[in-house]
Amino acid sequence: MDQVLIILIALLASFMTFMSGFGLGTLLLPAFALYFPIHIAIAMTAIVHLMNNIFKTFLMKKHVDWKVVLIFGIPSMLFAALGASILNVLIDFDIQYTYKLLGYQMITTPINITIAGLMIIFALFDLVPKLREIKISKKALPIGGMLSGFFGGLSGHQGALRSTFLVKAEMPKEVYIATGIIIALMVDISRLFIYGFGRISIGVQDNWELLVAAIIAAFTGAVIGKYYLKKITIDFIRILIGTFLILVSIAIGLGVI
Repeated sequence: MDQVLIILIALLASFMTFMSGFGLGTLLLPAFALYFPIHIAIAMTAIVHLMNNIFKTFLMKKHVDWKVVLIFGIPSMLFAALGASILNVLIDFDIQYTYKLLGYQMITTPINITIAGLMIIFALFDLVPKLREIKISKKALPIGGMLSGFFGGLSGHQGALRSTFLVKAEMPKEVYIATGIIIALMVDISRLFIYGFGRISIGVQDNWELLVAAIIAAFTGAVIGKYYLKKITIDFIRILIGTFLILVSIAIGLGVI
């Protein structure tokens, strides 16, 4: 049953990410976190994310704005390595907090609390209109690359910040999506390289069959998403993702997941 849920979410989230510029990692991370420790869930999500972005690159490569990739993507890639390094450090803090919730003994950890907090913050970018309307100069694109790359490496949540900054570049929808795919791909390569030097890699190797199934499902969702690209608006998708993300973040932070 766990494999079916993850596969379905991979398909749905990949479809949705074509509309919003993000969503695959946002939804897939909580799904993996239901069955694996949070750091393993982050790494497995990153692998599916990477393979899906490679596939989507072939679908959308002719629309990429390479100038934006250079000024936004390079900082993203560098700071993703920094965020991933911090995640590796957090994993080594073998600290647990025990408490009671509704009569049940619960356990959470510093990494659970950190990731949950970040997930809630990025969910607010979907749910609070004023945050989506923040005025950002095009000159701030390198800073946006640094921030989205760093948090992409630390928690896997790069999409919300990346979208917030890239939308200021005033690109056509196809160019905006294609450029975001390339930048996300750069971040995935950087953070997975760093994850490979930590304990994360062991848990990933033990679950490769599920990873392959999730990757195939994500490919399918990407193909469907490209077909419906011009037919669906993203406002409802943003609200749905944001609400789901906050609920799951609270569960992760409390140790329920």
